[in-house]
Amino acid sequence: MSQSGGSTDMTLAFELSALQELAKPGTAFAGARQWTEYVGVVSDEPTYVVTNFTRKRRIRQDFFSGPKGREESLESVKRQFDTERHVFIGVDDDDRALAEEVGWEYLPLEDAAEKADWDLASEADDEPEEEAEVRDDWP
Repeated sequence: MSQSGGSTDMTLAFELSALQELAKPGTAFAGARQWTEYVGVVSDEPTYVVTNFTRKRRIRQDFFSGPKGREESLESVKRQFDTERHVFIGVDDDDRALAEEVGWEYLPLEDAAEKADWDLASEADDEPEEEAEVRDDWP
């Protein structure tokens, strides 16, 4: 699968909070492998939080933050993985500022999800929650 105008010579980093907003983060991660060279997760959360999240979803990372913060991690990954592009998927202005600070391209989760046809958890959860509320009202 080739992305329009894009190269597969890319390192892709997900902010953990962006992955958590996807309905099927494991599927999205696996899909991203088809059009990237390296893919991983960065977060300021403790290592075990990232590890638990990815292990439960069988996500195999090429890199992750470990005990380092996001900024140091992105700088380190950029040095280690010499690809044409380095893209950071995040959710807010802080993520955008971080990407710009360390010389990564920033891609908002909503844009990435739309381009890659990933479902956001908020969209996927709407219907089941409504059904559950209706059942709770039964006598």
